[in-house]
Amino acid sequence: MAKSKNHTNHNQNRKAHRNGIKKPKKFRHESTLGVSINYKYSNVITRFLKVHNIISNET
Repeated sequence: MAKSKNHTNHNQNRKAHRNGIKKPKKFRHESTLGVSINYKYSNVITRFLKVHNIISNET
């Protein structure tokens, strides 16, 4: 009995490039779904401090 074919990549590269290999779309804001609530909260506070120039560099 003849051995069976194990692997071939024939035509796959051509098929992939017919419509172009596209990069995933980059969104303006990444989703925070599933992110720790403490991280989200600290992120909001630091954004507020940056906007209002209240960063604690004063001693």
